[in-house]
Amino acid sequence: MISFGPVPSRRLGESLGINNIPSRKVCSYACIYCQVGRTYKHSINREPFYSPEVLLSEVKKHLSALKEEDRPDYLTLVSNGEPTLDINLGDSILKLKELGIPIAVITNASLLTDPQVRDELCLANWVSVKVDAGSETVWKAINRPCVGLHFNDHIEGILKFASQFKGTLATETMLVSGVNDSPEMVQQAASIVEKINPDVAYISIPTRPPTVQSVHAPSELTVSEAFHIYKDRGLNVELLLGFEGTNFGNTGNIIEDIVNISTVHPIREDAMLELLKKNGADTAILNELLQIKYIKKVQYKSDTYYIRYFHL
Repeated sequence: MISFGPVPSRRLGESLGINNIPSRKVCSYACIYCQVGRTYKHSINREPFYSPEVLLSEVKKHLSALKEEDRPDYLTLVSNGEPTLDINLGDSILKLKELGIPIAVITNASLLTDPQVRDELCLANWVSVKVDAGSETVWKAINRPCVGLHFNDHIEGILKFASQFKGTLATETMLVSGVNDSPEMVQQAASIVEKINPDVAYISIPTRPPTVQSVHAPSELTVSEAFHIYKDRGLNVELLLGFEGTNFGNTGNIIEDIVNISTVHPIREDAMLELLKKNGADTAILNELLQIKYIKKVQYKSDTYYIRYFHL
């Protein structure tokens, strides 16, 4: 369960996801909107997961199983938790670069206080850092950081990284209704993003099943106001609001594809049916995976999603 997809990405085109944290979710945050589900291990301590050699071997194998039209635009480290908790991250990025495909990392930026983490992330071609809040109170409410993390240090770490990173830097702000979407809160976050000065500042809303059921997307008017707050600060801002599409890549092993993708990326029902069709499979396989509790169904708004089932 190391790589999955490629999956359609609103930021990166066709993205081959790499889950460098194989166990249940290990993260320094427990964000209320997280699509991966609850944090089983709340940690800020880096540790080894897969060796860089194993990671490279598995991704090579995955790429060889793809059709040419499914060749990804990026190899994206986006894990079942926070990818920078992997102590082998830097070596893994160097190994993956041998494949000649740009490397992206999507991080919550909580460990950027560590110079070693900053140096390792500088090896990537594209990095997204999370900036959901402009104050400690809101940060704790929406991201629920691990004990030992401090807001001011966290922001200082991002600013230090931004000053040394030579690749494409993005920030992402997830807006949640009633939590961080007031004009004052958005202004606070925007002021930090302005200091970071990313190549692109994304504003997103929850579009997949969140960890906390009371999480809802803000109104269109609220999102529009946030967009203009960011724009007025001279930021290159883009909205991430819609569904990415149903065009998932496949390796020919439908069971592995479903399990690997759903571990990190909830699969909407129409995308699931398209994935089955691509593999010449029918819903009997889906029903079997549900019955043996490899995956489970979750309803969010008017849509049905399939996500990885982790046994307690």
